[in-house]
Amino acid sequence: MDTDALLSYNWAIMAPEFTILGVATLLSVLDLFMGKNTSRRPLLWMALAGVAVAMAFVFAELDTDVTSILHDTYRLDFFSKAFKILLLLGGFLVLLLAADYRKKELQEYRGEFYYLFLTALLGAMIMASSADMITLFVGLELLSLSSYILAGIRKKSGKSNESAFKYVVSGGIATAITLFGMSYIFGLTGQTNLFDVVETLQEPVLLEHSFLLVFAFFMTFIGLSFKIAAAPFHMWAPDVYEGAPIPVTAFLSVVSKTAGFIILLRFILLTFIAAAGIDRDPLLVQVQPYVIVLAAATMILGNLGALRQRNIKRLFAYSSVAQAGYILVPFVSNSTQVFELIWFYLLAYIVMNIGAFACLQTLTRDAGSNDVSIFRGLFSRSPWLASAMTIFLLSLAGIPATAGFAGKFGIFMGALGPEPGHYVLAGIMMLMTLVSYVYYFNIIGLMFFRSGGTGGRRISIAPSIGAVLVFCAIATIGLGIMPNIALDFFFGQFDVNEFFMNTGHNH
Repeated sequence: MDTDALLSYNWAIMAPEFTILGVATLLSVLDLFMGKNTSRRPLLWMALAGVAVAMAFVFAELDTDVTSILHDTYRLDFFSKAFKILLLLGGFLVLLLAADYRKKELQEYRGEFYYLFLTALLGAMIMASSADMITLFVGLELLSLSSYILAGIRKKSGKSNESAFKYVVSGGIATAITLFGMSYIFGLTGQTNLFDVVETLQEPVLLEHSFLLVFAFFMTFIGLSFKIAAAPFHMWAPDVYEGAPIPVTAFLSVVSKTAGFIILLRFILLTFIAAAGIDRDPLLVQVQPYVIVLAAATMILGNLGALRQRNIKRLFAYSSVAQAGYILVPFVSNSTQVFELIWFYLLAYIVMNIGAFACLQTLTRDAGSNDVSIFRGLFSRSPWLASAMTIFLLSLAGIPATAGFAGKFGIFMGALGPEPGHYVLAGIMMLMTLVSYVYYFNIIGLMFFRSGGTGGRRISIAPSIGAVLVFCAIATIGLGIMPNIALDFFFGQFDVNEFFMNTGHNH
């Protein structure tokens, strides 16, 4: 590619990615030359500023038409803009959590944490804008490799080392399976660009190899199911969540999971949307039973697993597994509603889950324990912290007037909407939501109706944690009472048809 061709591209549409890349590079250089005992606090503010500027660029691009560069491997469309907003919002809130994380083991590596966090975020953003299997995989690996290091960043902690090892092993297996499935798609079509793949799959000769196409779907879907911690590929999550620092756990629970659903939507839906399965029936219709079983198993195992947990981080790991099951339900309907349902629920999940982790970080630091008993008598020691945690738990449980209820209600009605309605799956979703009340309301009961805790002493809340709690609590209640605010923004700015429109090749 010559210089004229490079200069002809509209590089401005990659401003958010360039911002994150530039800040991550700058932080790594500065950290290299800073003294060992020098405070890394300035690096935090630079990282926060970089994420904020990247978010500003995304909002500035909202009115930009669908644009693709680099032979349609990078796309700026409704999908990329909508999900980058979620990624950057989650990233900003997690960085505020990290500002107050004071474990001694992390102090020495705080500089590494910031730029590794930004490179992981960059990988997720690349996935949101990718329209090619190669760039999708590069983004996925950039996110994964950075996450592996973040999970084990407390090098002197045995649990942190264990979590990193298990994460690397399970992640490597998932990557291999995903790549194996992608290789079949490339072998069948001879293309890596997703739009070229879609067009090639319409050719009659490929109908003779429909079995291989179904096999490729299962391989890629199973590999990506590891990434979102869907059952039965979720067993790494409790150990990794327990061993990783809480800001990293929050990142894996929210930002990394959002990225997993991004690649599922971008790759699975776009690639197989018009593909024919065995006997020439639509492939996505034929594989519905598998997706239904996967979603149901994820909801059931996640919620039942959480019932037995005393370690609060492991409890939230299983809760995160169950939430992944809820988000998988819209994939069954194969309607255009899948985008708005998943986007809204991920938005709700970001604010309620990061808010909950902000409370956990404050409590675990104060008590020096991860046992669920740290919530005993919390209301008497810190009424504001107990009230905020109650809001987040009620939202995670799906109680009305919270963001979690609005998201679950939309998913539930979406499962019943298309003909034939998926009544069994909707019933399992409702039943498992009721089961989740047991462990969520147990924590609320400990906070308000049990005495004890850490000697009855008051709990101080750091300013950065306070900011996260206030924002997340207001957003959780606001999205629950007025979900139309977010949905009107979604429909006002984004056109779902853009997702399937190829500007680069004029298909």
